[in-house]
Amino acid sequence: MAQPTLTVWKFDDPRGADEAAATLAELARANVVNVLDSATVSWEEGKKRPKTHQSNDMTGIGALGGAFWGMLFGLIFFVPLLGAAVGAATGALAGSLTDVGIDDDFIAQVRDQVTPGTSALFVMTSDAVVDKVHEAFAGHKPAQLLFTNLSSDQEAALRKVFTEE
Repeated sequence: MAQPTLTVWKFDDPRGADEAAATLAELARANVVNVLDSATVSWEEGKKRPKTHQSNDMTGIGALGGAFWGMLFGLIFFVPLLGAAVGAATGALAGSLTDVGIDDDFIAQVRDQVTPGTSALFVMTSDAVVDKVHEAFAGHKPAQLLFTNLSSDQEAALRKVFTEE
């Protein structure tokens, strides 16, 4: 199995991430990509906070689990609402995420970009057939790649595939 890739995709409407997750699940069933784990964030206009959802059927090796997603989404979306005391208590826990590239900059970027009226797909994958994935997503609304732990060259190639007209 190839090295797992964590990516975060932002959509400019609250349903975009759920639609993309459904397409990704179809691609996984067709063995076009190995989806190790995924979660979505959907933020309707006028709501104080987003709804989060973890895929329930991801139990294989590399699945991150509900505790990971809960902690990550808590750090991004809910800790700022709870105040500095709780934020300080989570600092040490958040430090362990820096090994996979999730640091204060990542948290701030996602917090600034995923706002009311948008959604995001967080996904851990491996072994993707990129051209087939690109083809399957051609009919979706445009997505913005917010984060990946790919190398710079791999990230540039991925961005190119998904921004070609």
